Amino acid sequence: MCMTPTSPRHSMPPPASCWFIATVPSYRLGRRVPWPGSAPLCPPVVVLSQRQLMAAAPVRQRPGPGGSRAHLPPCYYEGYLEKKGPKEKAPKRLWTCLCGNALYFFNNAKDAHYVEKLDLNGFVSLKDDCSRDKNLEAARLILRMKDGETRITAPNLESRELWKGFLYSVTDLNVPSSLTLLPGQLQMLKEVVDKERSRRRSRTPTRAPPSPLSVPLVGEIPPCFRPVSRTEAEVLLERHPDCGNMLLRPGRDGCSLAVTTRQDLNGSVFRHYRVTQRDQGGYVIDVENPIPCATLHDVIDALVEKTAGTLQPFLLEEPYEENITYVSANDENGERILHTAPTSPLPKAPALPPKQDRWPGSPLSRSPAPDRRILTSSVPASPTNPMRRLILSPSPLAQTLNEELKMKLEKRRASQE
Repeated sequence: MCMTPTSPRHSMPPPASCWFIATVPSYRLGRRVPWPGSAPLCPPVVVLSQRQLMAAAPVRQRPGPGGSRAHLPPCYYEGYLEKKGPKEKAPKRLWTCLCGNALYFFNNAKDAHYVEKLDLNGFVSLKDDCSRDKNLEAARLILRMKDGETRITAPNLESRELWKGFLYSVTDLNVPSSLTLLPGQLQMLKEVVDKERSRRRSRTPTRAPPSPLSVPLVGEIPPCFRPVSRTEAEVLLERHPDCGNMLLRPGRDGCSLAVTTRQDLNGSVFRHYRVTQRDQGGYVIDVENPIPCATLHDVIDALVEKTAGTLQPFLLEEPYEENITYVSANDENGERILHTAPTSPLPKAPALPPKQDRWPGSPLSRSPAPDRRILTSSVPASPTNPMRRLILSPSPLAQTLNEELKMKLEKRRASQE
């Protein structure tokens, strides 16, 4: 309670309990008003406005729509990118982190919660976008996924090549060889591939992988057989549409097979058919009217025949290198460098020496040989005997020479007479 002294000259300062903040109706905000019931000499109560109260209160940061950065997989690469999804009208500049097998987008580099996530399990292809940007140094990419295309703009060409290298390394688990990167960057991508492989082996699978076939396959296995799951088969057919649209794979139960097909109808349309092995031998395609087949080759041929050749077996041709490359270590700093062997044409065969005359002593110009006749064989000629008698016929050159000699002899006789 505030005590009032008898003399204003010896007034004592009021205790701390008299200084407090009170909330009053809006018509009293911002005014110095005495607290009701207090002594006149008590200091006035300072009433703060609602805006000042909100500014003085501690602000708690709201978590973003995504999870915390601390719970994300290890980050392999990060930087600012402009992203425009298939359903977005304008691109957004976001801080992008490649964590594990997904891209996480933040408003800035200091945010603890991501705002968007792009899972790379549905990765189909990645190609350069040569369209011009208002920023002449910017370089664009088209990231094609199963559910649409995402356009990405990197600050420059070097950054785009590096992002492509990281994306290919994470999706294919292999260092790409078609990009223009420095040896140190290639080594960094190799480390990312090793880390991602270890991470995928160590994490707990959300779904049991397809078990191997518990029954042996009868007959020869078709070349379109692939030991992949249903999702991997769809991605494989989506990535390589020119290699066929039908492949044979193990079933989920481990006791059957399955055929996965892909066709285009305003997008990719996938179908899966079960193929079981019969006890009495052979296979059967489990459809409404089961189709019995003697071998797995007959299974593929039956589907090709039923669709009038629309379905074709999937035959993936693995690429081969066009140049010979090798790795050598630098003796000075120990750095390993990738070299390309020079491509030189094959050495030409040495030219043969000019053919010499068989008889060196004879003159260069000799008279033509006399009439050469083909020798006949003593074997009698018959239709069944392969050695038939050849017809004697003088060569055309011999006939010409004989006519010239005959004319010269006639002229010489006429001159003597």
